[in-house]
Amino acid sequence: MWLADQTLASGAGVHDEDDAPRYFPGDDLFAAARPRGLPIGNLTSQFWANVYLNPLDQMIKRELKCRGYVRYVDDLLLFGSDKPTLHRWKKAIIAFAAILRLTLHERESVVFPVSTGISFLGWRVYPDHRRLKRRNGVAFQRRLARLLEGVAAGRVEWDQVHASINGWIAHAAHGDTWGLRRALLSSVVLPRPS
Repeated sequence: MWLADQTLASGAGVHDEDDAPRYFPGDDLFAAARPRGLPIGNLTSQFWANVYLNPLDQMIKRELKCRGYVRYVDDLLLFGSDKPTLHRWKKAIIAFAAILRLTLHERESVVFPVSTGISFLGWRVYPDHRRLKRRNGVAFQRRLARLLEGVAAGRVEWDQVHASINGWIAHAAHGDTWGLRRALLSSVVLPRPS
């Protein structure tokens, strides 16, 4: 329990002070002092998301009887055959999330046909292929440029550049990104690792 307390306490200050606290039905004046945030990036964040969101999973499967449901940490997808059902489910999830003291990103919580592609975990997923979201390619291009500038200035070792490129390639290779990878990496000449 001590370790769990320490891990959860490390999330203090995750949100900006300017980020207004969220209020839920039944909150009192002390709700503004309620700690917010979970330390993202350490190995426990996925575990705590599974623990905390298990009641939501159970509600979606047992009460809504959604047959097509996917959740990874706090990103979730529900599949249904008609828009009214999906909108009803969305309202039910928003209400249930409030019981858990959580809110959905309303702008990103949308109902649309899968044929137009689904935005999920940095990808645009279509029924027959996946595309890396543009912002991920742009972010890697900028990170690579900074790394190469660091190499030229003597602040970064080639091993770090190799590791970054190999990590991104391993991620990007899960989709239809051959052209993107070729375009971003064709002008980069790396020395052989020693």
